[in-house]
Amino acid sequence: MPVDIAGFAYATAVGLGGILGYVKSNSVPSLGAGLLFGSVLAFGAYQTSQNPNNYRVLLGTSAVLGGLMSYRFYNTGKVMPAGLIALISAVMVIRLGIRSLSPPIKAD
Repeated sequence: MPVDIAGFAYATAVGLGGILGYVKSNSVPSLGAGLLFGSVLAFGAYQTSQNPNNYRVLLGTSAVLGGLMSYRFYNTGKVMPAGLIALISAVMVIRLGIRSLSPPIKAD
């Protein structure tokens, strides 16, 4: 079974973004949210790696994070980090949405 590299990269980017937010501006909420969302996304990527049809956790978490960060981007206009994470989340939602519309993949 192939490893979901895109899912793990996304989870890593979100987790590192939370750590960077803490280091840069001492923001404990950024650290907590980044590590929480990054962990859930990594779990979802692991599930997708085990069974390509098991994408729901990754899709749901990407949609929630994308919505939250889109709202922040709309209110602040800051591309970093809100706009970037909103964009990456949208790409993941589209990627997984296409997977949900296609026929189930046979797992070996």
